[in-house]
Amino acid sequence: MRPVHEIDLMKKVVVGRGVRSKLPEVLKELGNYKEVAIVSGPHVASTWGKEIKEILEDGGFDVHIVIVRRPTKDDAEAAYEEVKTTGSDVVVGVGGGKAIDAAKYVAHKLNLDVVSFPTAASHDGIASPFSSLRGMNGPTSVKTVAPIAIVADTEVIVKAPRELNLAGVGDLLGKFSAVKDWRLAHKLKGEYYGSYAASLSLMSAKHVLKYLTALKRMDEMGVRILVEGLISSGVAMCIAGSSRPASGSEHLFSHALDIVANYPARHGEQVAIGSVMMLYLYDSKYWKKVRKAIEVLGLPRNAKELGVSEDKIIEALLIAHKIRPERYTILGEEGLTREAAENLARRTGVIGDEPEE
Repeated sequence: MRPVHEIDLMKKVVVGRGVRSKLPEVLKELGNYKEVAIVSGPHVASTWGKEIKEILEDGGFDVHIVIVRRPTKDDAEAAYEEVKTTGSDVVVGVGGGKAIDAAKYVAHKLNLDVVSFPTAASHDGIASPFSSLRGMNGPTSVKTVAPIAIVADTEVIVKAPRELNLAGVGDLLGKFSAVKDWRLAHKLKGEYYGSYAASLSLMSAKHVLKYLTALKRMDEMGVRILVEGLISSGVAMCIAGSSRPASGSEHLFSHALDIVANYPARHGEQVAIGSVMMLYLYDSKYWKKVRKAIEVLGLPRNAKELGVSEDKIIEALLIAHKIRPERYTILGEEGLTREAAENLARRTGVIGDEPEE
């Protein structure tokens, strides 16, 4: 048991068509804000960011747009310096994972509230208290701050590139192996394990299997299902006080693949494939279910579809356990042998031909 366990949760979630118009109302309800910093990428800033700025200005706020060009610590630091000069008292992240992760980083450093306005639902960072930025002492997430509110406009998100939103579904599929890893670390290493947070995260993954048809269409109904699942995963991390309910060996594989192959595919696409392999190691019935879901959704199924060589898959599997050595997973402390890594990737169809039946 932890001697002290603090849980920081968001105060407001608004999901639906056209809810961007409610942003001024949400901000006025949550605090006495006057100066708003919108942190966004260059493309989104010129489209949705511009519209959000006008909506907030019409609502009586002074608004500053701060551009983040790359998902790096240096760019987030530059955004922090710029926001600091504006005198803003709240940050609104407008965009995908890059912008919202940077917004949370900036808000954390300035001790400000942050509101998440996703324009794509590519991963659960839209709701989590963690930011994933390159150059942050390794390719993993760091604790920042949970959004005080999420305003998810399905009319906006449905217009995002389909592949971005499907990557968000892939990120949710990774929760099956993440929760297993967390439970394993509890049993073998005595690590804190929160059954409620684990159940909530697992529910978001099961949600995907239940609503595959709607998620494949990725219409506004599919977007709503996806966003609610990502928010549930983010809340699970808030409750746990760590990313454990949502990130395990499948994320270690994805981070390792980023290292050896220089970020070859979208995070959620890599996580989904990683989860298939890690669930196979657990001898879980879910590895085939997750692989089938990947096929139905049209996500990448193997090295070729990820755009990497088979050797890079093996290389990533061999170093994955070193990414976060303090985080115990099914990969163990010694990792896989080359033979085991190759057999794993081949039997699950990630390399070679078809997976085993």
